Amino acid sequence: MTNPTALVTGGAGFIGSHCCLDLLLNGYDVVVVDNLINSSAAAIERVREISGGELTFYELDIADKDALDRVFAVHRIDVAVHFAAHKAVGDSMNRPLEYYSNNLTGLLSLLNAMRDAEVKHLVFSSSCSIYGDALKLPLTEESPARPTNPYAQSKWMCEQILTDLCARYPEWSVTALRYFNPAGAHESGELGEDPTGVPGNVLPYLTQLAAGRHDELKIFGSDYPTPDGTAVRDYIHVMDVVEGHRLALETGPVPGFRRYNLGTGVGTSVLELVREFAAASGKRIPYRIVARRPGDVPELVASASLANSELGWTAHRNLTEMCQDAWRFQERYPMGYAAAPATAGRTR
Repeated sequence: MTNPTALVTGGAGFIGSHCCLDLLLNGYDVVVVDNLINSSAAAIERVREISGGELTFYELDIADKDALDRVFAVHRIDVAVHFAAHKAVGDSMNRPLEYYSNNLTGLLSLLNAMRDAEVKHLVFSSSCSIYGDALKLPLTEESPARPTNPYAQSKWMCEQILTDLCARYPEWSVTALRYFNPAGAHESGELGEDPTGVPGNVLPYLTQLAAGRHDELKIFGSDYPTPDGTAVRDYIHVMDVVEGHRLALETGPVPGFRRYNLGTGVGTSVLELVREFAAASGKRIPYRIVARRPGDVPELVASASLANSELGWTAHRNLTEMCQDAWRFQERYPMGYAAAPATAGRTR
């Protein structure tokens, strides 16, 4: 019996690379496509080294359907796991057209390539940001979508596309995983988060700050209706997130469209995160309170009971482990993957 083959789009990025590692360690063959706009080919090499396994990497943009068609023609793909997308709330407020164009066009290109290749099993990287300014916490899958920024809106629009797809073609199996705030790194310290440019998320910014790459942290808003006035988020370890993807694969293909929250159910404010990371790193974290950032909301905390009951998934790692693992990677590689080899055995 041959191993199932997963196509992972955006597989050189933060969550994508950790997913590739988890899949390889659990008996999957992996084919990666990534345009390396906000990722590093070095992450692919780290995945190979940690897993002791092999994967195939194509440097391409998923909006290029002809290139995607060639990948499907070469490999017998059983399932696609779709991460490739622009992903920063603040950036999306400044570049709305780019976010809609990239995130929607990329998904449509992938779906058309899958349809042509008769691959009908997809796990989609969605986001808790679609819930927006929540009316009631914790958030369940039945909570209303109220996106407040173009990134969140693009994810919600993608879910609508997938819902319509499954309504027309009920034999398709699509799972959307709405994860909350992925953080941390692989426990080896060899694989972590290394965004291009200034990080748009707080924990990778904190790790870079502790490594001497920034002067201070700007905390956007201290007047939210939260215990200390700073925004509250549900941080979840990246390895817990990718285990959710694998469990979604292992419980499928289930015909139709499913959606699940992946979160811990524990809310952490920005100031609480700063204190936790300072304790984990042993570093002083200078910060300054500034005005709220457009598009942000006060609080997002998950109920993951549906994922627990239907996928058998639960988050096992806590905030301390997230901070320790993230700092282990950054301390070992202060400049991230910058000094790593540029090649990953690319296939064009």
